Amino acid sequence: MQAIVEQFRHTIMAASAAGTLLRLRGGGSKDWYGQQLAGEVLDTRAYTGIIDYEPTELVITARCGTPLADIEAALAARNQMLAFEPPHFGPGATVGGTLACALSGPRRASAGAVRDFVLGAVLMDGRGERLAFGGQVMKNVAGYDVSRLLAGSMGTLGLVLDVSLKVLPLPLREATLRFDCAEIAALRMLNEWAGKPLPISASCWHDGVLMLRLSGAEAAVCAAQATLGGSVVAPEDASAYWISLREQTHGFFDGAGSLWRLSLPPHASAVILKGRQLIEWGGAQRWLKLDGDADAAGAQRIRQTVAAAGGHATLFRGGDKAVGVFHPLAPAVALIHQRLARSFDPAGIFNPQRMY
Repeated sequence: MQAIVEQFRHTIMAASAAGTLLRLRGGGSKDWYGQQLAGEVLDTRAYTGIIDYEPTELVITARCGTPLADIEAALAARNQMLAFEPPHFGPGATVGGTLACALSGPRRASAGAVRDFVLGAVLMDGRGERLAFGGQVMKNVAGYDVSRLLAGSMGTLGLVLDVSLKVLPLPLREATLRFDCAEIAALRMLNEWAGKPLPISASCWHDGVLMLRLSGAEAAVCAAQATLGGSVVAPEDASAYWISLREQTHGFFDGAGSLWRLSLPPHASAVILKGRQLIEWGGAQRWLKLDGDADAAGAQRIRQTVAAAGGHATLFRGGDKAVGVFHPLAPAVALIHQRLARSFDPAGIFNPQRMY
């Protein structure tokens, strides 16, 4: 594997010297995410394998090109999981791409986001230098945590070589409940339940139906079922349902048009916008499906409406990327982004303009 790292270094140093743009890429399962792709592909899949896995310490360390499916299989064999439920969006998903995109699944609202589980990372910067951040235990994390900063950086800061992730045990019991209710009623119930000691691990409202997943100890899940009511969904149907949300194979996501991801405070009321909506994470994540593409004025209206409710909007999939995929940054935050990028990638070769 050291020979592969040296090849990475040679490619990066040559690109920096020549001003050649590089597109850092694993399995390519999320090539559609972000702004337009640019640069010569630097394929990470040869740098693969689990470096260390200690179930008793709840931590796994793997190389960037390791398939996400291999990580999950190793964890499942020891009754453990990546609690943020990362979506694959294809068989080629890698752990490096998971960190770079920082996308989380249905359990994110209760367990945390990708960045919350990053313990450490090894990065190769634009100078070809190997930089190590963080560690393999939570107590090593102190000060300005660059390893977590890499989560969601879309490969713009450098090539992530290795990553250490905290893992959690699989829940002893899970149950999914179904409630028939309107959007306003669903949001009200979700906010009420959020203030109570209930083992809610996922939620979704769509088309008059609210689905709720409970996870935890047998007694806690049974007690919550008795308190909440609703109708119990068969385990195999419930599993397929939550996977369909994670991988966006649910019928809501079908068809042409553009898909917007709206991030809002959970207590925000219904957001009135043209298009169909699906609500996750207790109201904090709302998907907006448009039949067509929003032009610049339409995108501005969406973002202004969401911003007025205290959130931001991302053009997640499809649509005209000329309107900007990610919500515009405040000038001060944009300056921080630019300075960080220059610090790690002075020649500006890594995934240029993939974010902004």
